[in-house]
Amino acid sequence: MILSKLLTKTDIVNHGFFNKKNGFSKGIYKSLNCGKGSFDNKKNIKRNLNYVKKKINSKKNDIVLMYQIHSYKSFFIKKFPKKRIIGDGLITNVKNLPLGILTADCIPVLILDYRKKIIAAVHAGWRGAYKNIVIRILRKLITLGSDKNDIIAVIGPSIAQKNYEVGKEFKEKFVKKSKKNSVFFKLKQKKIYFNLSKFVNYQLISFGITKIDVIRKDTFDKKNNFFSARRSLKRNEPDYGRNISVIMLK
Repeated sequence: MILSKLLTKTDIVNHGFFNKKNGFSKGIYKSLNCGKGSFDNKKNIKRNLNYVKKKINSKKNDIVLMYQIHSYKSFFIKKFPKKRIIGDGLITNVKNLPLGILTADCIPVLILDYRKKIIAAVHAGWRGAYKNIVIRILRKLITLGSDKNDIIAVIGPSIAQKNYEVGKEFKEKFVKKSKKNSVFFKLKQKKIYFNLSKFVNYQLISFGITKIDVIRKDTFDKKNNFFSARRSLKRNEPDYGRNISVIMLK
């Protein structure tokens, strides 16, 4: 479990960015697969989620998760939902209600307003980031009374630029949106590479967030022990596990 120094210092949240170690799943899901949408054994997924729940000291509620669709949709949560949530962002001001994000190369962003005591968890893949999901959630926090100076944002482990090869059309899409976006692409040996983490970081800075923590762990690099969709695809594996990132108000 990886912790953010900025979030830890506040002492008002429990949180963690988890890799694939210390779980119960087998085979390609070994071992802390928390993805309910995977083809893994459902009992093992439940055991894995219970392990994470204990690690963040959630004694009251299960972890609130979503059916993530690479959108800009987010929801304010007041209690553990009875129905499946379809979207990519969660917000709450309720204590002991853990919010979770599942990733396998995309960015999990954990957000805290330490004065208003509001938290958010965001799934930011390239599609969601392109659709400004992080900025949209920050705007929601402002409407809830947050001040930009009181917000901490943590960019979690994701695929590094050196392993994130993209096509020409991909780059054109971003540059068409803004010419400034060209700085997030690198050309090496006639191949184009995208820096998703830097792009999301730029969005946070542009919005006026100054308290930013970046967890620099490449999910593609197997030595870091994270699940990676792109690595699994290169290995021709039929599926892949999901890493979980969680935040909860104490």
